[in-house]
Amino acid sequence: MKNFLLYLLVLTVGMVRAQEEPKEEKDKFLPKGNSAYDAKKYTEAEASYRESQSKFAKKSVSSYNLGNSIYKIKQPAEAKAAYLNAIKNATTRPEKHQAYHNLGNVYMGQKDYTAAVSAYKNALINDPADEESRYNYALAKKMLKDNPPPPPKNDKKDKKDKKDKKDDKGGDKNKKDDKKQDDNKDKNDKKDNKGNQDQDKKDGNQPDKKPQPRPGGISEQRMQNMLDAVNNEEKKVQDKVKARQQKGKPVQTEKDW
Repeated sequence: MKNFLLYLLVLTVGMVRAQEEPKEEKDKFLPKGNSAYDAKKYTEAEASYRESQSKFAKKSVSSYNLGNSIYKIKQPAEAKAAYLNAIKNATTRPEKHQAYHNLGNVYMGQKDYTAAVSAYKNALINDPADEESRYNYALAKKMLKDNPPPPPKNDKKDKKDKKDKKDDKGGDKNKKDDKKQDDNKDKNDKKDNKGNQDQDKKDGNQPDKKPQPRPGGISEQRMQNMLDAVNNEEKKVQDKVKARQQKGKPVQTEKDW
């Protein structure tokens, strides 16, 4: 595997080559950038290629060479954007082949093996005879097999789980509301019962209560029974007295005028 990666690095350097400007194009910035690139002054080369790209936006070669210079100063994200722009504006198969190949190298450096396989495949489509692209394509496929990407998230399942959680929260809220309503109902029932008891008491219809003990250990009911018994005895005595008085008094047969 070390040899594979070393060979890939060599291929990357080998493929990062500046394209020359076609003769019919008049662009002083492109040759200037190529000279700086050959002198390994990649920052100066980048500046010249950006000038060329801004003035000749449809030229694939400016974007491709810009990507190469940025790749050399280890800015893969910007290099990727430049290669994609070169592919967009490419008009020949060689231009597309070189841009796709170096784009694949960027993806390999980012460990995005799925994208690297796709890029090298497109490079081979535009130049099936290129052995470097073929080798890198095989290596990217092996790396992808050894390092498969994580399974995609199931958005529908996540939404369903969120909905279920929301429903559960709603159910808990409903349960709390139901409990609150039950508590309120119990309070109202107690209040109504108390009101009915007060009304019964007022009307003399107070329901029977269990006799409560009085001081001395005698209940109210027993005390009432004792009073009733005394009253009965007193009434009997009074009845006897009245009976005796009536026997000693003469009975009148007519009114005394």
